[in-house]
Amino acid sequence: MNVPQNIMARWPYAYGVPDARGSIKAMPEDFVVEEILGFEPSGEGEHLFCWVKKTGENTETVAKQLAHLAGIPRKGVGWAGLKDRQAVTRQWFSLHLPGKENVNWRQWHSAGFSVLKAVRHHRKLKKGALKGNRFWLRVRQITGNRDRVESRLCQLAEQGIPNYFGPQRFGREGDNVKNALAWWQGELAVKSRHLQGIYLSAARAWLFNQVLASRITYDVWNRPLKGDLLMFDGGGAFFRVDKVDEDISLRVQCMQVHPSGPLWGIGKDKPDDEAGEIELQTIMAYPQLARGLEEHRVKLSRRPLRAKLQNLVWEWQGKDLQLAFSLPSGCYATAVLRELVNDV
Repeated sequence: MNVPQNIMARWPYAYGVPDARGSIKAMPEDFVVEEILGFEPSGEGEHLFCWVKKTGENTETVAKQLAHLAGIPRKGVGWAGLKDRQAVTRQWFSLHLPGKENVNWRQWHSAGFSVLKAVRHHRKLKKGALKGNRFWLRVRQITGNRDRVESRLCQLAEQGIPNYFGPQRFGREGDNVKNALAWWQGELAVKSRHLQGIYLSAARAWLFNQVLASRITYDVWNRPLKGDLLMFDGGGAFFRVDKVDEDISLRVQCMQVHPSGPLWGIGKDKPDDEAGEIELQTIMAYPQLARGLEEHRVKLSRRPLRAKLQNLVWEWQGKDLQLAFSLPSGCYATAVLRELVNDV
């Protein structure tokens, strides 16, 4: 299977190729991310929730350093979501510290991260336990028509963004997908559970992006089809569409519900009829990836094909565009930027 170096270039745009160009992530301060946890830590319990600011470090590296500083095993550290390395991010980590009440967490820092505050909670922070993320982004030296850039921003806010997994999920030059195939074919030994999880996730993300790309090509990524599994906005529940009527179409148009695509694995939650035909044809074009996920007993689940862009504001600072918005958990700001400008 051929994986291109610029992996995102293979997938179509939802609103056409943007004619504006600009510089994205010229420096870490151009890409600021802050987690929206969705609940308040209780203030009591065996787990210490640490609000961490990091720059130029990945989440796994910070987790290892926190474990070392706290004197606990790495498995005692939890987080809700992976964050970009080339960015300034603020996110929660939980540390399991039973019997350790007076912890001097203010001493936990390095050149790449610092702990801003800490509070106790009764449960470990688990992956996916987020409501969403806030973003503050700067796109530098934009060339192109300013009115068209703003028109595209309004379009993204009104109609949603294609919920592509971003390039971070696939590794440099798509190496995570290549390594998944090499691992399954016995060409690469992967003993680390962490790396295994990364490769499995990359394979699922690749197949999801392919299904979304197919729906965009047929111009039905944001419209319901017979047999679709529609997901409620902001939640993981879904229901099957036996008939596309006016009510269903209106709910999709208003972004109350979204068409979904597969996070491939073993399971029965698959669309049928028109939606099922597109999905199955797309998945079967990549039998090695689909079969590898099934053989590793990964459970099939669903992900919205579209995401709602929330609380969008922007301002121009000379030729630079400053953006702020929120996205649901698991959605990528790079999917927003990709529809807005071409990175130079």
